[in-house]
Amino acid sequence: MQRIASIVRQFLGGGVGAYALPAAALLAVIMGQRSSFGLFLSPINSSTAIGLATLSLAAAVGQLTWGLAQPVAGMLTDRYGPARVIAVGAALFALGNVALVVAPNAPSFLVALAFGGAVGAAAGGAPLLLGAVNQRVSPARRGLATGIVSAGGSAGQLTVAPASQAAIAATGWMNAMLLGALLTLAVIPLARAFRARSGDERSSGEEGARSAPIRAPLSPASRAAVRRAALRDPYYWLVTAGFSACGFHVSFMTTHMPGVIELCGMPASLAGTWLAIVGGCNIVGSIVSGMLIQKRSMPHMLMALYAARAVGVLCFLLAPKTPVVMLLFALWMGVTYMAALPPTSGLIARRYGAANLSTLLGLTMLFHQAASFLGVWLGGVAFEVSGSYDWMWMLDIALALAAVAVHLPLREGGSSGPLPGAARAAA
Repeated sequence: MQRIASIVRQFLGGGVGAYALPAAALLAVIMGQRSSFGLFLSPINSSTAIGLATLSLAAAVGQLTWGLAQPVAGMLTDRYGPARVIAVGAALFALGNVALVVAPNAPSFLVALAFGGAVGAAAGGAPLLLGAVNQRVSPARRGLATGIVSAGGSAGQLTVAPASQAAIAATGWMNAMLLGALLTLAVIPLARAFRARSGDERSSGEEGARSAPIRAPLSPASRAAVRRAALRDPYYWLVTAGFSACGFHVSFMTTHMPGVIELCGMPASLAGTWLAIVGGCNIVGSIVSGMLIQKRSMPHMLMALYAARAVGVLCFLLAPKTPVVMLLFALWMGVTYMAALPPTSGLIARRYGAANLSTLLGLTMLFHQAASFLGVWLGGVAFEVSGSYDWMWMLDIALALAAVAVHLPLREGGSSGPLPGAARAAA
C-alpha cells in the first residue's frame, strides 16, 4: 500500500493533483454536456418542429459564440483571476440550459441555443483552464497536467453522453437539460482551487510538492506586446489553422454522428454508446499525448494525429455500415479526438509563455469554433439537400490533410523574428 501511495503522490506531484484534477472535473461537466447536444437534436426537432437545418444553424452560431467569448474570458482572467471567471461561467452555462427549457417560442429558443450557454462554456473551457493550470504546476509536469485536463473533456463525454441518453429516454429532453444545469451548479465549488493565496508565491522547491510558484503577472503593456507579436507571427497562424481543422471535424461528428447512425438504420441507443467509446478512448489518447509532448516533436505529433483522422474517415466511408464498424470507427477516432489539444497548447505556451496561454489559446479556439460553426451548420445543410453526409466526410478528409500540410514547416519553439522579452520571461 505504501508503494502504491508513493506512486500516486509522485504522479500527482508538482501541482498536478491540486490543479489539473479540479480543472479536469470542471471541463468534464461542461464539455460532456456540449458534446452530448447531438443526442438532443432529434427530440427537440420532434417537439418543436423547428427543422434540423435551423436547429443546426443555431447550434453552429452557439459554437461561434463560444469561440468569440474565449479570448474575452482569457482577458477577464488576467484581471479578476480564474476562480471568479470559472464560477460565473459555470453559473451562466447552467442558466443557458434552463433558458432552453423555459423559452416560450421558437425564436427565443433559437436565441437561447445560440447564445445561452455558449458564453458560460467559454469561461469554463479548455483555454482558460489550461492557462490557469500551466501557470501553477511545475514546468516538468506541464505536459502531464495538460493531458489530464484535456482528458477531462473526454471523461465527460464518456459519462455524460450515456447519462444524457438515458435521461432523455426516461424523462424527456427538457428534464434532461435541467439535470445538466444542476450538475453544472454542483461543480462550481471546484473553482476555489484557483483562488490566489499567499502560498502561491512560494516555490515548492521539489517537483513532488503540492504546487509550483506562480510568477508575478505581466504588466498590461507586456501582455499587449506578446499578443501583438503573436498576431504578426506566421508560426502562430499555422498552429491556429491546423487546430481549426480539428474544430470542424470534432463538432461535425459530435453533433451529427447520431444522425449518421440513425440514417444507417441502427438503434438510437448506439449513438450514446458511440460517443461514450470516443470519450473513453480519448482519455487515454489525451493523457498519452500530454506525456509525449515533453519527449517528442509536437509538430510531428500533430501531423500524425491529423493523418490518422483522414485515414480513419476514409476507411469508414469505404466499409459497410454495421454496428461493429461504427464502434471500431469510434475507437479509432477516440484515440485522436482531443489529443491535438496538448501539443497545440504546448506549442503556444512554449513560444509565448504559459502566462499568455489563456488569451492566446482562447484566440486560437475562436478560429477552432469558427470551423466548428461550419462543421455543425454544413452538416445539417448537407443532409437536408442530399439526404446523406457523404460530401461532408470528403471535406473532413481534405481538411485533415491540409492540417498535416500546415505543420510541415513548423519547428519546436522556432519561427520568424524575435519574441518580446516578456514572452520569454513568462515561459
